[in-house]
This record gives sequence, structure tokens and C-alpha cells, in this order.
Amino acid sequence: MKLKAKLSLGFWFLFLVVAMLGGLGVYFLRELANDSQDILKANYESLEYVEQMNQFIDDREAGLPTTDYDRFEQSLARQEHNGTEVGENDLSRRVRLGFDRWKQDTSQFFPLKSLREPLHRIAELNRQAIFRKNKTAQDTAQTALVLLTCIATLCILVTFSLAINVPSFIANPIRELTEKIKEVAARNYATRLGYRSDDEFGELAQAFNTMAQKLDQWENSNLAKLQFEKRRIETVIASMPEAIIGLDEKRVILFVNDLALSLLGMKEPELVGKYAPDVAVRNDLLRTLLQEKRDELKIVVDGQEAFFTRETQVVRSGDKPIGEVLLLRNVTRFHDLDQAKTHFIATVSHELKTPISAIKMSLQLLEDSRVGSLNDDQQQLISSIQADTQRLLRITGELLELSQVETGNIQLQIGPVDARRIVSLALDSVRSTAGQKQVILDAALPDQPVPVLADPEKTAWVLINFLTNAIRYSPEQSTVSLTITLEKDGVVFSVTDKGRGIEAQYITRIFDRYFQIPDGHGKTGTGLGLAIAKDFIEAQGGSISAQSEGLGYGSTFRFKVPGA
Repeated sequence: MKLKAKLSLGFWFLFLVVAMLGGLGVYFLRELANDSQDILKANYESLEYVEQMNQFIDDREAGLPTTDYDRFEQSLARQEHNGTEVGENDLSRRVRLGFDRWKQDTSQFFPLKSLREPLHRIAELNRQAIFRKNKTAQDTAQTALVLLTCIATLCILVTFSLAINVPSFIANPIRELTEKIKEVAARNYATRLGYRSDDEFGELAQAFNTMAQKLDQWENSNLAKLQFEKRRIETVIASMPEAIIGLDEKRVILFVNDLALSLLGMKEPELVGKYAPDVAVRNDLLRTLLQEKRDELKIVVDGQEAFFTRETQVVRSGDKPIGEVLLLRNVTRFHDLDQAKTHFIATVSHELKTPISAIKMSLQLLEDSRVGSLNDDQQQLISSIQADTQRLLRITGELLELSQVETGNIQLQIGPVDARRIVSLALDSVRSTAGQKQVILDAALPDQPVPVLADPEKTAWVLINFLTNAIRYSPEQSTVSLTITLEKDGVVFSVTDKGRGIEAQYITRIFDRYFQIPDGHGKTGTGLGLAIAKDFIEAQGGSISAQSEGLGYGSTFRFKVPGA
């Protein structure tokens, strides 16, 4: 039976109980009312009629003059119509016969006196009927009381049982279902409802058990997959040659591989699940990884210096960052190779510089007319050799400068110097080059000295490099501007040309070593000049940058050095 049917049956039972109690009450009340009505209407009225007729007889016997025959006649007529007891009508007829004879001769006394006996018997019959009917009413009331009491007691017991059991019948399955839902919410998918019935609660329990079973199957299958994937990812991370540290969006450490643990000098329980900045308080390397953005770090591993590059990969879910991965890549081998390359470049450049200088000296001797005269073809060959020699000297000079920068052996003579003097040295070096291409050098210099803290030779070399490039890429009869600007934290040297300009995609790489702009003019350089210039300026505590609106808009190169 369905729950709805059970509740409907219970309510219909209560309805029938109330209806039955009400019906029985109405029935017995009507019975009592009928009994009372019989007593009042039949018996009591008969007694009243008899009393009125006896009063008439008493008045006549007392000799009182009266002619109120109608009152006796009315009482007798009413009594004749009010006969309800056995023999009462016969007695009423005897009274009628005696009264009729008396009316024929009113002087006779005895016929009227003879009416007392049937009147007395009528009164006695009605008094007995009153007692009998009163007893019947009492019996009816007692029967009604007993019957209603029994029925009410039974109804109270049934209703009390329903009041006790029905709430539990409804509430207990709901309470059990609530508890099981909480267990499922706690990922306990093995829980089941033990409620068995054919009503809606039974169907609900069956549906819940089916759902829990499906969730349990899904959990077990996906958990196995997730555990397998987790173990595979952990194996991959552990086998990687780089030190890896994974953080979530709140910077809590999620995972760390063995190499990272070795570098940090900590154990996995001390890191995983901990807030990284709290751990960094007592670990210098982790603090450096979290705070500093240096690309290369020097770490002592097993008593030997090792070099690592730091890489940070932000993990995103859509546009929202959900964590980051810190990766330390061991570049000690590449660092050693770079040092070997630097030493090789320095050695080769130094070794080449001497014979090239000797070739240049020999060329100068050949040009001297005292050695001998040269024809035009020989003179042209010597000029070509001299240009190549000059280019080789410039290349070897740049390589030597680069080797000094990379080895940290760069010699800087930093001191107060007038910025105008640096500009003057640079202009003197490039004036002949600008004249050959008919490029105008426009230098806007202040009238007053502009003291800066810099190495005048190295700073002039950077400015010469800027001016040489500007002249090379400028069209003929154009203008190259050179300005000095005073700022709060230093002095800015700017060189602006009206050449082909630089595409935006190459601006960030213009100062990289060996980089040359594709399809640019004068690709005879090494791509080291701007890289060396950047190292020179940064070594003096300054900064360097380039700006261009794009092809056809020219470009501006500038650097800043501290003011004195």
C-alpha cells in the first residue's frame, strides 16, 4: 500500500470515528427527547386533565354553585384524544357515559360521584407510565453512556496509537534518509538504506541505493584512474632531471621531487602541504626562489658550485590562475662551456690582433711612396685589404670587450665627468663617417656642465656605437639628433635617426648577443655592439633602451647613467 493510501485510510478512519460518535450521540439524544416528550405530552397532560375534572366534581360535592360544564367537557374531550396507555381509552369512555347521564339530570349526585373511580384509574395508569418511561429514559441514557464510552475509549486508543506511530512512520525514514545523504556527501558511497516497503519510502530507498551504488562504482573507477594518473605524474616528476616545486593559487606546496628536496636540504613532510612563505623563513634557497627573479643561481651541491636557471610556469584554468610551478634547471655544463667559449674568444682575439696590426702596418708601408710606387690596380687592392683589416680589428676588439664582460674582468674607471665631454669624444670619432654619407649631426647640449658618474671611455664607446648605427641606417642628407636630458635619478643620452626604423617584434631582442634585424642594411657586423653597450651601461649602474614607431619612422636609442 502506498503512503498516500495509508494516510488517506487513517484520515478516513478518524472521519468515520467522528461521524459514528456524532451519529450515536444524535440518536440517543433524540431517543431521550422522545421519551421526555411522551412523558410531558401524554402522561403529564392526562394527569392535568384528570385533575381539572376532579376539581369540577369536588366543587359540585361541596355544593358550590357552578355552571362551568364546558371546562369539564373540554378536559374530558382532550383526555379522550390523549389516551396513550392500555385501557386508558376505555376508562375515558366510562367517564363520558357517566358525564352524559349526569347532564341529563344534574340533580343526581351519584352518577357524577361515580366518575371518580375511572378518573383515579386513569391518573394511576399515567403515573405508572411516567415512572416506567422515566425508567426507560434512564436505561436509554445509561446504554448511551456505556456505548459511547466504549466507542470513545476504542477511538482514543486507536487515535493515540496513530498519534504515536504515524509521525514515527513518516519521520524515521526521513531521518534515516537524511543521515545517509550526509554520509554520501562525506564520500561514503558504500552506505545503503535498509528501509523495505511497497510505499513511496520504499521507492525512495530503492532509488537512493541505486544512486549510491552508481556513485560507488564511479568513485572506484575514477579513483583508480586518478590514482594511476597521480602515480604516473609523480613518477614523471621524480624522474625529471630538473628540480620541480608545485604551488597552488594560495602558494601552498603541492608537490616536490627528490632533486628539489636535495637542493633545499629538507624532507617531503616538511614541505608538502605547507605554506611556502612560512617554510621560506627558515630556508634561504626557497626564499630566493619565491622573492627574487634572477635567471641564474649559484648553488653549492656536494661541495661544488653548480649553476641553475630559474623558470616559473603559471598554471591557469581558463583565465584564472590556479597555481605555479618553479623549475630549477642545472646549467652547470653549459656555464662551463660558455666560460670555455669566452676564454677561447679572448685568446683567439688576442692572438689575431697582433698579426692584423702587423698587416695594417705593412699596408701603411706599402702606401708610402718611398718604398715604391704602385699602379692603380695595386692601390685599389691595398685599399680593399686595408678596409678588411680595419673590419677585422673592429671585430677582434668587440670580441675582446665581450670576453671581458663575460668573465667579469671589465675594467671601469668610474668617476665624475662632464657629459658634454663624452659627447664631444663620440662626435669627433664619427664626424668623418657622417661626412662621407652627408649626414648632419645635430647635438643639443646645455651651456652648463652636466656632471655624471661614469667611465668616459666606455660611455663614449657606447655613444659612438649608437651614432655609427644611426649614420649607417639613415638616408643621405638626413639628420641624426643627439640630446642630453637631466632627470631626477640620472642623465639620459639619446640618439635619434630618421632611418628605416625597427619593427615592434624586434625591439625586445635588439640588445641580445649576435642578433641582427632581418633584411637590415649593413649586415657586416657581428651583432655584438649593442649587447656590449648594454653590459657597459648596466655595469655602471645605468639602463639602456630602444624605441621605434615601426618601419619608416626612424628610431631612438638612449641610455641613462647616474648623475654626479
